[in-house]
Amino acid sequence: MVKTVLIVDDDPTQRRLMRAVCEKAGYPVLQADSGENALDLLRSEQGNDIGLMMLDLRMPGLGGMETLKRARNFREDLPVIVLTAQGGIDTVVEAMQNGATDFFVKPASPERVVVSINNVLNLTTLKGEVSRLKRKHEGAMGFKDLIGESPALTHVMKLGERAAVSNIPILITGESGTGKEMIARAIQGSSERSRKPFITVNCGAIPENLVESILFGHEKGSFTGANAKHIGKFQEADGGTIFLDEVGELPQDMQVKLLRVLQEGEVDPIGSKRPVKVDVRVISATNRDLAEDAKNGTFREDLFYRLNVFPIEVPPLRNRTEDIPALIDHFIGRYNAEERRDVRGVRHEVLEVLTAQLWPGNVRQLENTIFRAVVLAESAYLSAEDFPTLAVEFSAAGIQSGPPVVSEDIPSPEKGEMPILGAPTNETHEAVAVFDREGHLRSLQEIEKDLIALAIETYEGKMSEVARRLGMGRSTLYRKLREHDLEVRRAS
Repeated sequence: MVKTVLIVDDDPTQRRLMRAVCEKAGYPVLQADSGENALDLLRSEQGNDIGLMMLDLRMPGLGGMETLKRARNFREDLPVIVLTAQGGIDTVVEAMQNGATDFFVKPASPERVVVSINNVLNLTTLKGEVSRLKRKHEGAMGFKDLIGESPALTHVMKLGERAAVSNIPILITGESGTGKEMIARAIQGSSERSRKPFITVNCGAIPENLVESILFGHEKGSFTGANAKHIGKFQEADGGTIFLDEVGELPQDMQVKLLRVLQEGEVDPIGSKRPVKVDVRVISATNRDLAEDAKNGTFREDLFYRLNVFPIEVPPLRNRTEDIPALIDHFIGRYNAEERRDVRGVRHEVLEVLTAQLWPGNVRQLENTIFRAVVLAESAYLSAEDFPTLAVEFSAAGIQSGPPVVSEDIPSPEKGEMPILGAPTNETHEAVAVFDREGHLRSLQEIEKDLIALAIETYEGKMSEVARRLGMGRSTLYRKLREHDLEVRRAS
């Protein structure tokens, strides 16, 4: 989702100029004429969509510096560009010490403003990714790191949160690429074992003759080639969690040894004279039907019941399509930062095609598709030509796979303009009723539903434009569509 820029300045002329620059560059804008109003906006529902604040330092009432300090108390991660008419080094240093990310002296050229915004947002995305990877490395990832708000994913997260408060064995099932390891890491990070070892083992990728040594360890000289003592993955995970991915691929003899670990809490390294106690939480995952495998004898039934104490099924991406826009935004942000690109988002008609795909490879396939598109992109918004592997799908949807047609009347991303701006095609529209037939005020929820429906009709289902006109972020708009049970139909 394109980040909203909050412009805070008591001078209406400056606000208007900055708004024009930001909107031409493709960024939705909110405005505040004082520090107090800015803080109120940040605390409101709209504040969730604000990704950057441009803050004038000299304002009557609550000054810019104090506004910056207070905003840091509840939006520590919000990047701030300070604007000042006086570029004194002391003022700049103080602003930076209080958390400002960049600054410029008014008046600034539009090019300087846009470069600053792009750099700050890319830096913020990169910092967020580094922070996420750090939490992953430290075993501290939580459910807030999962992307999506669909009912299907929310159900999985609720189950995971319940399981996290105990040491109950968990079996995570689901197709390949659905994010089973992410769920396991979120459970670990939400449990008392957070920041303890999180050891992953792909049971299907270990050579059969090495499975026992890798899982349970061996003593020096216990077999040919054992030149040193080796502690197994279970001992590495002592005090933390071991994640057994594709556990259904374990050989039968190793299934017996795994059952002993679960029952006795100890491992038997090869060549050791005595077992070794381990305190390990076991989370397993598989894309197979282990219940069926247990019935036909290819997987031990007693081990299945030991692993399947708390089952969690991760839905395929096709069953939670509401999460696709948020995932796409997340991957665009990540690869913008990693590849030093400046892709702002996806053209609305392209997003509709992407959302309609079945994605047999699930989130992993979507991620790789967006990665390739970001690398191929030659304009600010991903278009059909950036997805060559989906050319047939775009053609079936009536979308050209060549460069987008640009006319003088249609803003173009190549010109640094938003590709979705434009006046509504209808000359007149029916007003949204504020009063009901009996003359009483209608509820805000009813009015909101009608207003969103009218905006969708007016702007022909172009959701980026609908969100901008309504003054809300795309993720908020899609959530409200679900709340109001509204359906989007684009004009043919």
